[in-house]
Amino acid sequence: MLHFTASLPFDRRLAFVDIRGSIAHVEMLADRGIIVSEEADLIIQGLNDIRAEVEEDRFPYELDFEDIHMNIEKRLTEMIGPLGGKLHTGRSRNDQVALDTHLYMKDEADFLELLLKQLQETVLHLAERFEGVLIPGYTHLQRAQPVLFSHHLLAYFWMLQRDRERLEGVMKRTDLMPLGAGALAGTGFNIDRLQVADKLGFSSLYENSIDAVSDRDYIIEFLSFASILMMHLSRLCEELINWSSAEFGFIELDDAYTTGSSMMPQKKNPDLAELARGKTGRVYGSLFGILTVMKGLPLAYNKDMQEDKEGLFDTVDTLKGLLPLLAEMLDTMTINYFGLKQAVDDDYLCATDLADYLVIKGLSFRDAHHVVGSLIAYCQQEEKRLRELDRDTRSRFHPALAEEITSLLDPVKVVEARLSRGGTAPSAVREQLKLAWKELE
Repeated sequence: MLHFTASLPFDRRLAFVDIRGSIAHVEMLADRGIIVSEEADLIIQGLNDIRAEVEEDRFPYELDFEDIHMNIEKRLTEMIGPLGGKLHTGRSRNDQVALDTHLYMKDEADFLELLLKQLQETVLHLAERFEGVLIPGYTHLQRAQPVLFSHHLLAYFWMLQRDRERLEGVMKRTDLMPLGAGALAGTGFNIDRLQVADKLGFSSLYENSIDAVSDRDYIIEFLSFASILMMHLSRLCEELINWSSAEFGFIELDDAYTTGSSMMPQKKNPDLAELARGKTGRVYGSLFGILTVMKGLPLAYNKDMQEDKEGLFDTVDTLKGLLPLLAEMLDTMTINYFGLKQAVDDDYLCATDLADYLVIKGLSFRDAHHVVGSLIAYCQQEEKRLRELDRDTRSRFHPALAEEITSLLDPVKVVEARLSRGGTAPSAVREQLKLAWKELE
């Protein structure tokens, strides 16, 4: 029973925030005259000594005491005697663990926001580095239209920007102080919750004691943010995997982020990108796990809620490990300019511009679409490029195609024509970059 129910094996990482919360709590107890200041000083000194033991890996964790909170209180009592029991005056483990998790989340969310910004910065530097490089744009994984590589990369900047905004929302709703709720009904001691909140850096309180100990929305919302972020990172990694394959040959990933094969010496496997793609499912699992745990719980605290931590900790560790590695992998990748030039030399990518040209000549877009579609079907049958057809052959599909259309089949000019805001023209991408840097700052 003890082994099955104990949370110490995973909640021991809350030791530092537990001590921080306890110090703020005992200072408030002394200020309110609930305990005398000399007692508070001894308790705080004991807690600081325990912090040093944890930092130096000397703390004697004991599974018999179930969780990190009871382990710290038990150790405090060993150090300073029965006075250690006064630390728990006016609080319950229910509001104590809620406080610890809030503090943990505040710290980790701040750090993750920094890592997200660093990844965004890497994407912007890449977009600047590869200015002017063309890449085939795809829909349905079929070549569609030429775009600037910078433009494609910037799509991920804006995805990450939305992720960062979602994280800021999580941080706002994590910034609520639950301590003082007691087990569920508050406490009869004359405590000052605002003092503790101010000491610990919270901007507001839970206004309902039952809500304070039963709320796990902020964890669910964090895991929702993390799931969407991992989906974005997985899409990016999927493209890196494709682009680095022999079939695409657009990029090469640095050896530090790939591995060889145990059997085939020619292989260079994109392991980091593949593992990031795989770990996305793991993060999704943590989100669905806590949603399922919480869906039928009556108010207020239930032991089921102990299941909120392992998925949370695992997701935080996954993001903290992945985000800096992904930034480094992007920063060190190289471009196969020859392979990209060959790919964008496919003048079928210019078909939309050819249809637009016929619209200018008076056709409806639907008719122009049909004409160009028939022209390309003919080219495919004859195994020719559009630029290889002579005027007479083109004119059989429409008289306007007998005119000089070479410039319409130049991918550079096709890209330059996409001048609309948010488009892929070099001038539009430069404006997008300016806006992106401003958003990041």
